[in-house]
Amino acid sequence: MLLNPFCPFACPFSAAQILALRATVLLLLTLLIKARIRIVAFSALGFALLLLQTFIALAAMGGLSLAAAAAGLYAFQQRRTAAG
Repeated sequence: MLLNPFCPFACPFSAAQILALRATVLLLLTLLIKARIRIVAFSALGFALLLLQTFIALAAMGGLSLAAAAAGLYAFQQRRTAAG
């Protein structure tokens, strides 16, 4: 009867190779999962920072528009009082 070469109990060297392969696959899967988590986390962080930057820019533009409108109204009132 011939021994199965893929049986881990037939040869200790094959068992060591199989265990090393399993450990390598487990390590690579762990690193892949870690990388995907990191990509998702930093994508979310980048999106949050982009939203923050957008809101700050919109607030600044709104404030400047309000200041310009107030300055125009003040100038219009000054011109009307000086003419009248």
